[in-house]
Order: sequence, then C-alpha cells, then structure tokens
Amino acid sequence: MGRYRPPPPKRSAYITPEGAQSMRDELEQLWKVERPVVTQAVTDAAALGDRSENADYHYGKKRLRQIDGRVRFLAKRLEEVTIVDAKERSDDKVFFGAWVLLENDDGEEVEYRIVGPDESNVEEKAISMDSPMAKAMMGRSIGDEITVKRPRDTASFEIVAVRYE
Repeated sequence: MGRYRPPPPKRSAYITPEGAQSMRDELEQLWKVERPVVTQAVTDAAALGDRSENADYHYGKKRLRQIDGRVRFLAKRLEEVTIVDAKERSDDKVFFGAWVLLENDDGEEVEYRIVGPDESNVEEKAISMDSPMAKAMMGRSIGDEITVKRPRDTASFEIVAVRYE
C-alpha cells in the first residue's frame, strides 16, 4: 500500500520579467551545457566495463535524472506562468512587483519586493506574493499599518514607500 501524499499547495502563477528570464536561462544552461557534459561522463564511465561498482556511472545517471526532472519542471512552469511587468504602475498602492519600504515599531526599516513564488529569495529581500507578509501588504497604501502573524509572534509595520522600478 502506497503512502498518501497530499497535493502540493497551489502556487500563484505570476512572475516578473526578470524571474521568467532567470528560469529560461536556467533551462538553457541545464539543457545545452550541463546535460551534454553529464551525458558524456556517463558514456565514458559505461565504456570502462563493469557498471555494478562504477561510482562515476551511478552518480552520472542520478545527476541526469535530476537534470531531466528540473528541465521538465521549468518547461512546464514557464508555460503556466503569467509575466507581469509592474514598471508601468505609478500609484502608491502595493501590488505584485512592488518594492515596499516598511518601518517596524522600533523605527527600523526593511525593504521587500513582492514577486512570484518561483523567484522568492530571502537574501535578495524578494518575498513570495503567497507569503503572510506580502498578503498583508497587497492593496495597501503609503502610511497604512499592517500586522503580520509570524511563527513566534505578531509584528506591526508601517508602509513608508512603494516603488515599481
């Protein structure tokens, strides 16, 4: 009897032009650069004879499966997403693609960009539109206060600035 796995949570299908280009670049890198190199390494390892104890062969086959899985995912996801270029926006409301400057109760400022789930990156302060923080900001304006429930506490922020550059 197989294990039951619940379906993955639905991901929003929006992406910035930069995020879509990044996915296309990764797809091309995997397909045209990495896959041919790994394929050649597997062929070379297979030519050595006994495959049962050939670590290079087994690692290469595993890496090919990983590359092929990622290629399939990227190709399918690129067909599903809608590219949203928010640069034309000029209002002070928070929507997809916005850079939002927030100030917490201690006067500390932090800036986040609201992006699609495929391009969120904590180090770059790019947060998914599906995140609690982004959901709290969406549709709000400069001067509005938002409250975000976090795993350990609840935090309040004021929206200081919104830009779409």
